[in-house]
Amino acid sequence: MDMASDTGRKQFWKRNTSKVPGSIQHVYGAQHPPLDPLLHGNMAKTAPKAPTTPVKSKKITTFQEFENNTSDAWDPGDDDDDELLTIATENLNTEVVMETANRVIQNHSKLQEKHKLKEEEKPIQFPELSLFINVDSKMIKSASESQLPSSTDSGTRKASFQRQQSVPHQSVIPADQYTCGTSVLTEREVFRMDKFKQLLAGPNTDLDELRKLSWSGIPNQVRSITWKLLSGYLPANVERREGTLQRKQKEYFAFIEQYYDSRNDDANQSTYRQILIDIPRMSPESLILQPTVKEIFERILFIWAIRHPASGYVQGINDLVTPFFVVFIGDYIGAEEVENFDVSSLPEEVLRNIEADSYWCMSKLLDGIQDNYTFAQPGIQRKVKALEELVSRIDEQVHRHLHQYEVEYLQFAFRWMNNLLMREVPLRCTIRLWDTYQSEPEGFSHFHLYVCAAFLVRWRKEILEERDFQSLLILLQNLPTMHWGNEDISVLLAEAYRLKFVFADAPNHYKK
Repeated sequence: MDMASDTGRKQFWKRNTSKVPGSIQHVYGAQHPPLDPLLHGNMAKTAPKAPTTPVKSKKITTFQEFENNTSDAWDPGDDDDDELLTIATENLNTEVVMETANRVIQNHSKLQEKHKLKEEEKPIQFPELSLFINVDSKMIKSASESQLPSSTDSGTRKASFQRQQSVPHQSVIPADQYTCGTSVLTEREVFRMDKFKQLLAGPNTDLDELRKLSWSGIPNQVRSITWKLLSGYLPANVERREGTLQRKQKEYFAFIEQYYDSRNDDANQSTYRQILIDIPRMSPESLILQPTVKEIFERILFIWAIRHPASGYVQGINDLVTPFFVVFIGDYIGAEEVENFDVSSLPEEVLRNIEADSYWCMSKLLDGIQDNYTFAQPGIQRKVKALEELVSRIDEQVHRHLHQYEVEYLQFAFRWMNNLLMREVPLRCTIRLWDTYQSEPEGFSHFHLYVCAAFLVRWRKEILEERDFQSLLILLQNLPTMHWGNEDISVLLAEAYRLKFVFADAPNHYKK
């Protein structure tokens, strides 16, 4: 390859500043501590270089083609480890933490080796959930229309669905379709489920204990109620939950009545138009493209934007609705996969509950990272800078390699921060990741930095094999995670926790 073409390629970002991912309007993220030395542990694993973007119909040969195919990410205009749980809840010295976290990672590595031959002999598949236990409440389905349900007629048009406050009445699946590797609960998983049920059954849920228990993953059966409690949406007191849910639902739909008609006003048209553009780009497509789901997401995002004028709607916020929506709808669909479920078949009262809950929980999440929506996105800038410094101390070779080929961290880490890695890992992994984020102090703002650092170093072998700017960018924006599952997330979190512990005394200006 001649010098002229190489120089031209390296100048691509400099010549096309409007195309740089970091120039995308608003961004959210958070600030993080600087960093100190050592470690990259055993995070380097080989993985098949399979493309993770399902919409691609042909092989991408240039970075410009790749950028065009993924422009929605920066469009400027249009199981569980008890040892690790112990670390998270006790004040241990660095040596003990490093030793224990390494042991967690090594245990996972041994398990992967043990099953390596089996994985080579058959295609990787995610577990089918065929076993489930029937409880006394059966699923009620009806053919509801996709328009906004009316609070006055919903009772006459559809059978009313009883609101679930604690462990919901549903077809209880004994395996978590997002986090378990087998279709039958192990003895340990049964024990953990019992501990969750005991915590949730009391008159006042001990939130500190619930966080400790949730750090290593939440069983699907109790994830919905646990997320609502950990996010601060529901009170710990059981007797107050019914009233809180009714009040917040009423409040949300009062916002709909007050503001939603203004979406076509001149002042709000650009916001609403951007929401309409962004929603079809989300995943899973089979769920998001259902008319009922699209309308629910449009209302949630528009109302949030109207009620937060200092920032307004930001590309990327749309992705944050999905995990809440999928988890909350799981209360009502039993073992059926949400991607294949006809959401319009649910009663209107159920849809109203899910919509209101998703709005309020998303709002709680965004409250913790609100400072990143201000003009010029200073929070994102600091967060990416902190990631760069952290990686330079964790794995200097990877850092130097990126610098050698003029790859800027903002060019790939912008999306990692903007979408909380949701575009980088499957939805099932995002949901498992959020179990821990909601258990960690400042999980979405502060702990996410260490997860991103561990995530980057995880691909060090693949990164070091690439020898030019274009190939590195394509790799970093298209990492082969489509077959990731609970074990991969557990290893990632173990390494991220270790990094957090080592660099816990970082200067405060990175945490602002």
